[in-house]
Amino acid sequence: MANDPKFTAKETAQIGWYMARMAKRGIAGETVHLGDLERKVERIIDGAREREERQAAEDRKNRK
Repeated sequence: MANDPKFTAKETAQIGWYMARMAKRGIAGETVHLGDLERKVERIIDGAREREERQAAEDRKNRK
């Protein structure tokens, strides 16, 4: 998570929720599939990166 963007409160809550669900599934056993939740977390992170890029582009545009 070193290169992760700053998350909004909603994104932080969603990631926390999915991580808690992953932990709960982890209690069930090591062979439990977590791929669906991992994809959801990755989608949130990718969306946050795109949002930061859009905001940076807008900031550069507004400075000119």
